[in-house]
Amino acid sequence: MERDLDHVGRIMAQWAVERPDLDVAPQGIIGRLTRLAQHLDEELTVVYRSFGLGEGEFDVLATLRRSGEPFELTPGGLAASTMVSSGAVTKRVDRCLGKGWVTRRVSELDGRGRVVALTPAGRALIDEAFEAHMANEQRLVEGLGDLGRSRLAHLLETWGRALDA
Repeated sequence: MERDLDHVGRIMAQWAVERPDLDVAPQGIIGRLTRLAQHLDEELTVVYRSFGLGEGEFDVLATLRRSGEPFELTPGGLAASTMVSSGAVTKRVDRCLGKGWVTRRVSELDGRGRVVALTPAGRALIDEAFEAHMANEQRLVEGLGDLGRSRLAHLLETWGRALDA
């Protein structure tokens, strides 16, 4: 029977023997999500790398692109949209600047502020990379079927909202 279990299932079975007084059922969710996140991260970064991007650069370019015309944000806006610190945004933007994918200029509204904008080369790159990224994500979830994907997305949204509250 233990051969039919996945990695997390085997761990849970061992704990059930060693600590039958504890309910280890949450490991069935959290342990599997952790393993899936690691696997997905590996699968996603392969596509980013094929375009010469790291995850951080992809995130900056995608955030600027999805912001709409004129495809520019303040560093604070980037930090809020990417959920990383302003220091991490600065490093990411600096790498993108060095590759010619973005520009950084003084804000016309606030002389102390800065604005980060996609260059035409950055826009072309992220448009192509995002198409490949979406094809990759489709491949990664195709085994769930339409109903499974919908149910899982709903459950994850519900759980995320509960944790955020």
